[in-house]
Amino acid sequence: MKAALDCIHCFQRQALEAARMASDDLWLHEKITREVMGKLLAMDWDKRPTEISGIVHGIVKEISGNADPYKRVKKEYNDIALKMYLGLEKIVKNSQDPIQTAVRLAIAGNVIDFAVSSEFDLDGAIDSALARKFAIDDMPALKEELESGREILYIADNAGEIVFDRLLLETILSCYSPRKIKFVVKASPVVNDVTLDDARYVGIDKIPNLEFIEVGPGLERTSGKFKEIVENNLTISKGQGNYEALSEVETIFFLFMVKCMVVARDLEVGMGGIVLKRG
Repeated sequence: MKAALDCIHCFQRQALEAARMASDDLWLHEKITREVMGKLLAMDWDKRPTEISGIVHGIVKEISGNADPYKRVKKEYNDIALKMYLGLEKIVKNSQDPIQTAVRLAIAGNVIDFAVSSEFDLDGAIDSALARKFAIDDMPALKEELESGREILYIADNAGEIVFDRLLLETILSCYSPRKIKFVVKASPVVNDVTLDDARYVGIDKIPNLEFIEVGPGLERTSGKFKEIVENNLTISKGQGNYEALSEVETIFFLFMVKCMVVARDLEVGMGGIVLKRG
């Protein structure tokens, strides 16, 4: 999926928000904003949104000297979600269709996305995801694939959200018998994306038969090597960013909440829609 003109002002907003996360220095905020604006004006926009976003956040980290501007809010939302875990687990166990309920909750957790906004209603997202119809519903195909017992490649998205992912994976293990789960995280911090430290903090590493894969230099999401891994596993991908990077890969099941008009237009669904879509 390519970037649209609507994405450009969003990148500028991200840069300023990240600058404020990285430092209290107003001079640095202006310097970062000007540098990002200049870079955006000079570059070719015929790229994926994730590619441009990576460049923008690289500028923020370089100028501010802060390698992880979102470190505080990542821990904050990991802690918030962990406090909700037992209640969410009870909702899944008491439901008539645990897999569908766990998928809905995992999608609700996708609202924790600082690349889109620093303000979101997590409780409201949970209520909405449990009550509304899927905007795109490939649940029957996902369940059929889960029955096969294939190894699962689970591409994680955001901190906080991964607590909801943990519940989904535990529910899958209680209902099906995948040979192994490979959990994909970022090799280094980008916005509030999940890193290995975040995943371990919320207990993902305690899930049986699970191994981690770190994407970054040498193993980019859009590389041929990574796509080969995707095609050889039952792949579940969380979040808009992963959809933007991998939307053309037909074998992936994408789980996310639609939070921007560019993605809404691409999918031909409404804003706020919950999506379980096979690529």
